[in-house]
Amino acid sequence: MISLTIMAITFGTVFLAELPDKTALAGLMLGTRYRASYVFAGVAAAFTVHVALAIAAGSVLTLLPHRLVQAVVGVLFLAGALVLLFKKDEGEEEIKAPADQSFWKVSGAGFMLILVAEFGDLTQIMTATLAARYDNPVSVGLGAVLALWAVAGIGIVGGRTLMRYVPLSLITKVAAALMLALAAFSLYEAVAG
Repeated sequence: MISLTIMAITFGTVFLAELPDKTALAGLMLGTRYRASYVFAGVAAAFTVHVALAIAAGSVLTLLPHRLVQAVVGVLFLAGALVLLFKKDEGEEEIKAPADQSFWKVSGAGFMLILVAEFGDLTQIMTATLAARYDNPVSVGLGAVLALWAVAGIGIVGGRTLMRYVPLSLITKVAAALMLALAAFSLYEAVAG
């Protein structure tokens, strides 16, 4: 049976934990370059997979070695930052229009980015813990997936809006700097424990 109370608790907890996380940044970057609905489809599918894994695993995910997870996340952030910094842009006016990008290519990119970057993330572990605590996987799953979709939507829409006021080159440099900082923090945590 679905519990609106458990859904609301889960939604609030996951939403607040994910809002300042890399998902909003990833959604923002993808949302500046591609059709928002295509990006959201891929991101939403990846979050659905993550929530299903968290629900199925329960609290087992909390047993993963923290250092290993942080090291992998750090390397992924570093790789993402380097791609952003060294990618050759033809210029802001020559970026392909969203209509030139296929649904499968854009949604697949969003899916893979979130699938890899969010594995073992705090919100996935939190979802597993909430599922174990409340013993109501459907309510926890719905609350978590709706929260993650909401954060992704905010990031994607924010990216589209931001493009009207800020040049893409500046957005890319800021995103790369944030990813470098997140990489350094994650790798520090992996080494320091």
